[in-house]
Amino acid sequence: MSNNKVQSPNQCQRPNDKKFDLEERTALFGEEIIVLAKGIAQSPVNNPLISQIVKSGTSVGANYMEADGAESKRDFKHKISICKKESKETKHLLRMIAKANPEKKEECRRLWNEAQELSLIFSAIVRKK
Repeated sequence: MSNNKVQSPNQCQRPNDKKFDLEERTALFGEEIIVLAKGIAQSPVNNPLISQIVKSGTSVGANYMEADGAESKRDFKHKISICKKESKETKHLLRMIAKANPEKKEECRRLWNEAQELSLIFSAIVRKK
């Protein structure tokens, strides 16, 4: 048996740690989007934003999981491109939510920065493949 230990989700390190994996990072991002969405007051302006951001923000991780199981390099690249697209859409929606809900501005800014980092990571992956 090897001495390598499998890391449970509760033991994962923060993004600054080299041991942090993209699967966990995208899952945490989706979870944080859900927490944000649950904290936004229902209104005619907010309701479509909430719906869209939950879809795009959680889709990043779901599409990354699909990319991980891709059947070919072409399929992998396509699914990673979708991750990038969903990250960018999430950035746009975070901006709109911050405008509609000034009290959420700092939380949106923090999540926007993570969406930007994810978008840059996915862009780099697409370029390399």
